[in-house]
Amino acid sequence: MSSKSQAPKRLPLYLSLIVIAILAICYFTIPSVQDFFNEAWTVLTSDDEKRIKSWVEGFGWLGPIVVVLAMVAQMFLIVVPTILLMVVTILAYGPFWGSLIILVAVYMASSVGYLIGKHIGTHLIVKLLGESTMKNVESFLESYGFWAVVITRINPFLSNDAISFVAGVLSMNYWRFIAATLVGITPLTVLIAIIGQNIESLKSGLLWGSIGSLIIFIIYIWWDKKRNKSK
Repeated sequence: MSSKSQAPKRLPLYLSLIVIAILAICYFTIPSVQDFFNEAWTVLTSDDEKRIKSWVEGFGWLGPIVVVLAMVAQMFLIVVPTILLMVVTILAYGPFWGSLIILVAVYMASSVGYLIGKHIGTHLIVKLLGESTMKNVESFLESYGFWAVVITRINPFLSNDAISFVAGVLSMNYWRFIAATLVGITPLTVLIAIIGQNIESLKSGLLWGSIGSLIIFIIYIWWDKKRNKSK
């Protein structure tokens, strides 16, 4: 395949890298930008839902864009959990609009992670994830493909970011990857939208939802191995 035919496919990756580079330059050269990012870091890592909600609401109509950018950034800032951003989005924008913003944000973050894994390669991903995590996720994805992505998205305690990077490294079909991402993240988003207004019920709901999804997947693995043995 010629370099010209590959260029359009890599355009989203190039645009993402250009935006990241511009933000990095602005951070080190413009004090107000540096202050903003320092504040964002402090707020998003505070683990204080009310503080984060107030901060997001302060952006007005730009708030959803901030959520999307934060979802992308958290792939590289492991201390900012995806689930916290999802909860805050529901609290700030309500069940319907909050859910819609979450789906868009997850789609964007997953796409960026996939493109980085696909076009930048294994070396960077190993540095981000660690060699052991990389191998485990790679084996998991190679064995169960579509359903590996689904179960990772639906379970808030599994590594969403790792699966995006590794799916790109393994060149999993992009649209199949996105379909699995949306199939998995939608039930989790709906669950948060339903019980996300009450933090205590949210914690117990996420715990039981995670346990339930893992049990279902374990049953699927058992059935799949039994089916393969019978062939």
